[in-house]
Amino acid sequence: MKAPVGPQKDGPRINRDIRVNEVQLIDTEGHNRGVTPIAEALQLAEEAGLDLVEIVPTANPPVCKILDFGKFRFLEQKKAAEARKRQKVVEVKEIKLRPGIDDHDYEVKMRAVKRFFEEGDKVKVTLRFRGREMAHQELGYRLLERVRNENVAVAKCEVEPSMEGRQMVMILSPK
Repeated sequence: MKAPVGPQKDGPRINRDIRVNEVQLIDTEGHNRGVTPIAEALQLAEEAGLDLVEIVPTANPPVCKILDFGKFRFLEQKKAAEARKRQKVVEVKEIKLRPGIDDHDYEVKMRAVKRFFEEGDKVKVTLRFRGREMAHQELGYRLLERVRNENVAVAKCEVEPSMEGRQMVMILSPK
């Protein structure tokens, strides 16, 4: 029978949780003290009133640093929150057209498409066919080609025009 494995902590191991004989030690000033026995590293951390934190567990021996773990964890959380804030979620905006769209209506839709690209979003252009319009799919294809050609400077075609039931779909993404 195997011994039950204790609960895994998330984050770096600290102080007595570090289960190796030797560590690569970095002191409070950031100077590399070289390979140090774990007992000596723990004693140095205790004397400084700080924690021994495993920074690079995959190294051989693991790299540990003497620092205030509470402050370290706070700075890591702050860094992660900043990274999340800077992340842009790309949305897919949809523009619906009809084969017999008027020129002015088309221009209004194209202004909206350009605004979506400026915001960094992808655009799904959907061309809906009704009734006998299905017999003239080439009109729809030409309209989607016109949309693609007008936006070639700011966007690239991610999904070529294709039929999905009674509608033709094309996806453009910003360059």
